[in-house]
Amino acid sequence: MRLTRAAVLARAKAAALDGVRRLNCCANFLLFVSLPAQISICRDLPNVEVITFSVNGISDLEPLNQCQNLSELYLRKNNITSLNELFYLKHLPRLRVLWLSENPCCGSDPHRYRMTVLRNLPSLQKLDNQVVTEEELSQALVDGEEITAPPARRSVENSCRESTGSSAAESTTETASELLSFSLEETNKIREELGMKPVPRDKFSSFSPRETDCNRKKRNNVLNAILLLMKELDTEGLEIVQQTVGRRLQACRKKELQEE
Repeated sequence: MRLTRAAVLARAKAAALDGVRRLNCCANFLLFVSLPAQISICRDLPNVEVITFSVNGISDLEPLNQCQNLSELYLRKNNITSLNELFYLKHLPRLRVLWLSENPCCGSDPHRYRMTVLRNLPSLQKLDNQVVTEEELSQALVDGEEITAPPARRSVENSCRESTGSSAAESTTETASELLSFSLEETNKIREELGMKPVPRDKFSSFSPRETDCNRKKRNNVLNAILLLMKELDTEGLEIVQQTVGRRLQACRKKELQEE
């Protein structure tokens, strides 16, 4: 889905963009949008305080530099390739919570990654769900790399337009394949970001041995999507879901009895 004005207002249950305080587009919401413009509407959200974009294909953070009231930003497991993207977050005065782990920019050296983030965002109180300490902030001045310029953009929007068809398709296919394989840990990270209780292992791993890997991944992905959407429903919506689930369960049990 493209992150349009209508989509933002619907997700945030707001009447106008300047009334949006919390925006949750977690887990696949932007999966099939491959251009940096996918979150450009963030430039029009001056009062947003909490943004959840985890588990999408986001690579460009430039639109976020207009969100001057932003205090919490969840970007785990996207396609952010360079820590220079932090340049766009350095002048957000209220940013206190950032979750950036599982992005390519984290690299293979966790210490260097954390020190670089904290050197450039010293006002953070929590990074990747870990509390930031005074000792870390002092060490970041020594071990962290200071970012003074935005990342150098690849010429996707200019010289490479003729080749974006096949490359974008391949990238989308790879991302879709990756996001179809939610693990128990992945599910519980999503639930934690949404303020929900974790799923017990015995409830999560309830697939029949006869199921193929493909069916298992598909079922798991659908389950996660439903869990995320349930949080957006009001009492009337939840009652409709409850009635639908009840009818569906009855139909499934009737079918099982007939098969026996």
